Amino acid sequence: STHCISSAASDVYKRQTLLVMPMTALAAGIEVDEKTLFQGNFTIDSMHTKDGRAYELSASGDAGPYGRVYLSYVLTNMQAVDGRGEFTGHAWTQSGEDVVTATLQGISVKEGSVYKLYSFDLVSNGVMNLAIGTVDMVAGTMSFKVGEID
Repeated sequence: STHCISSAASDVYKRQTLLVMPMTALAAGIEVDEKTLFQGNFTIDSMHTKDGRAYELSASGDAGPYGRVYLSYVLTNMQAVDGRGEFTGHAWTQSGEDVVTATLQGISVKEGSVYKLYSFDLVSNGVMNLAIGTVDMVAGTMSFKVGEID
């Protein structure tokens, strides 16, 4: 049974509910399967820019059922909107002989000293995920709540 994140969930889930609920109304019923929610915690391994406009970030860490995951992002601001931008990326993990990859795409919003990322991810096993999290460049960390969408 799929449904939007309930108000009885943790404070983090409650904040996400505020973000998911408008998307449900505006995007023809995007719903997160509450049973699939997991936390992803990553360490930023490197960050650089070649031109001062696009920034490339690599990170690695634990992503719940996917185990150890390696991420790469290209963050841009094509629309030149202050404090906001977009990104594309890739994820990769391996468990035994099984390799799972994903494409990542979404928007970023600067909130004080951190960036909030809203990502729609397509996984090579057919799963579609919504990930909402923060990137802290100073601390060198990334943290996401992730759940499957229909």
